Amino acid sequence: MSLESKASPKAARPSRRTLLAGAGLFTLGFHIPFPARAATLDAAPTAPEVNAWVVVKPDETVVIRIARSEMGQGTLTGLAQLVAEELDCDWARVTTEYPSPGQNLARKRVWGDYSTGGSRGVRDSHEYVRRGGAAARTMLVAAAAKGWGVPAAECRVERGVITHGSSGRSITYGAVAAEAARIEPPKDVVLKDPKDWTIAGKPLKRLDTLPKLDGSQVYGIDLKLPGLLNAAIRDCPVTGGSVRSFDAAAVSGMPGVRRVLQVGDSAVAVVADTFWRAKTALDALPVAWDEGPNATVSSETIAATLREGLDAEQAFVGNKAGDVAGALKGAAKVVEAVYGVPFQNHATMEPMNATALWTPERCEVWTPTQNGEAALAATADAAGLPATSCEVYKIHLGGGFGRRGATHDWVRQAVLIAREMPGTPVKLIWTREEDMTHGRYHPVTQCRMRAALDGDGNLTGLHMRISGQSILASVAPQRMVEGRDPVTFQGLNPGGPEAAIGYTIPNILVDHAMRNPHILPGFWRGVNLNPNAIYLECFMDELAHAAGQDPLAFRLKLMDNHPKHRAVLQAVAERIGWASKPPEGVYRGICQTMGFGSYVAGAAEVSVSDRGELKIHRIVAATDPGHAVNPQQIDAQVAGSFVYGLSAALYGACTVKDGRIEQTNFDSYPVMRMDAMPAVEAILMPSGGFWGGVGEPTIAVAAPAVLNAIFAATGKRVRQLPLKDTDLRRA
Repeated sequence: MSLESKASPKAARPSRRTLLAGAGLFTLGFHIPFPARAATLDAAPTAPEVNAWVVVKPDETVVIRIARSEMGQGTLTGLAQLVAEELDCDWARVTTEYPSPGQNLARKRVWGDYSTGGSRGVRDSHEYVRRGGAAARTMLVAAAAKGWGVPAAECRVERGVITHGSSGRSITYGAVAAEAARIEPPKDVVLKDPKDWTIAGKPLKRLDTLPKLDGSQVYGIDLKLPGLLNAAIRDCPVTGGSVRSFDAAAVSGMPGVRRVLQVGDSAVAVVADTFWRAKTALDALPVAWDEGPNATVSSETIAATLREGLDAEQAFVGNKAGDVAGALKGAAKVVEAVYGVPFQNHATMEPMNATALWTPERCEVWTPTQNGEAALAATADAAGLPATSCEVYKIHLGGGFGRRGATHDWVRQAVLIAREMPGTPVKLIWTREEDMTHGRYHPVTQCRMRAALDGDGNLTGLHMRISGQSILASVAPQRMVEGRDPVTFQGLNPGGPEAAIGYTIPNILVDHAMRNPHILPGFWRGVNLNPNAIYLECFMDELAHAAGQDPLAFRLKLMDNHPKHRAVLQAVAERIGWASKPPEGVYRGICQTMGFGSYVAGAAEVSVSDRGELKIHRIVAATDPGHAVNPQQIDAQVAGSFVYGLSAALYGACTVKDGRIEQTNFDSYPVMRMDAMPAVEAILMPSGGFWGGVGEPTIAVAAPAVLNAIFAATGKRVRQLPLKDTDLRRA
């Protein structure tokens, strides 16, 4: 396959405030927040905390605290909209800050969960952040009413101005904030009906755009602190291996080098005055590894293990109804296919990095993280200190996609290095090569599907056997259910609000033969929904053709009990013009799924030249997330999802040789280029009554929509990804 494209693919410990002021870090999205009232406030008493979520300054600036992480997805703006909506403040005066996980611990987790993943930034915190805004509004109004000696019920608020109805007197939030901070918070508040929203639900500009455009936004890799040293690290290339020996004397005399040390059992690092000098010395450092038994593993041996799992007698059941074996035995026609997806890398633009400052009494870390509380736990463990003696300051992420969520290996490394240089801040940066070869990869799986069709072409039975890796077995074994990994069955569940299958099939069995190679898995944007949507939706297309039926009509017959799945599918069909003939040489594909609480569908138009060159002309996507907090952000999320999803489908594959990942940079792990990216048309159709995610669901429909269109164009079924390994010339 070729894709049409013009481009080729030590010292006294400085105080925290001195450090931060010297670094110029008091900018949007990275403020050190105010501690508990019982502690000494960092801010002047003239800018009081109304409650944990809201600070109103005398100049009427409203500071909204956001516990979730911003990594380009817009969570910071969306959550601020929800708080501001209930607060009834002036959106033009809103800014944000991250409360630290240490403060959350000290305040009995007043800000709730810090984890930002699984498309849960808004959908898992919308209610309590709205209550925070509503409570702050109630306290501000009560303060004004108390000053006037009138009932609070006689007052109204508009854009941060409180007005007494009968007298016409008015006062601003900033003027009453100090008094409001002394009022007992309300135990109950009434939230607005979404139909009355004036800030939430609107396509407002993002709060983090300008700092990114003018270069003032600080990312972890940019962080500068007085006396800062830099570290580069190299881990054993084979997971499970260790350091046998290294010759520190060979590089200790190189310019700028301060320390050469072993980090844990499996890594070595060089600390120098600049990162380049640290990296240069590390590249020259002689290291001998004990690679262990995993050094014999290859992509071929892993694939063989997965193939064995397809026929294994034992498997964990995720969805079962009826008698699949009987349906297959009595079928007029049995259709069978095996699909597979490879390991894939998160490939964040900003490699893993953290800055750590350690003393025997305290450890502080600055890092981009999707989960500040998990980063704090990793910091405390590596520092050898209680969590109450540690702190993590979150910084905007230069990409996360799951890599900076469940696992904080780079934070642990940074702290271990800093422990060797007490009182000196040390910034660890992984090279691109280190980042690419020591990730937590999207799990490798294969799936065999067998379906029964009756004499009228109706689907009467389906067996899906997934063979491959479990994420939870590696990163969160406590979440396993009697040995079964529920995440494996995303999009294939028999029901529920999270990731249910969209078809009623009388006889169905979906099971998982767990096979875990040594390559470490992790949550990768879209997680198991991505391959499961490929498996099911491409196979549904195969079944429609085997039955001699239109792929849309074949699906709709199975969707009477799934109205929301059906609605998004019909929406993309109508927009793509499914009922009409496409332009000459252009072919269409269609698909749908449910994941992360939202319903999504996709349709694609493609052409394939006689030389097998694929051009994706157009993508249509429909999303029903229940509620839409910022339609513009959702539109951008959908487009970005297709960039990520199509990159994986067309190019994304991590292969294993001699136990190690072979792809080391973007020359061997390419992503979508701008001139190859199709136009994306997003249909937003929130139906209300539930809260779904938007950061991940749409990724899952990118590949199956295109793969089904490719079959229409060429007569070839692509069952093994990525597409770059496939000859797309007509069958």
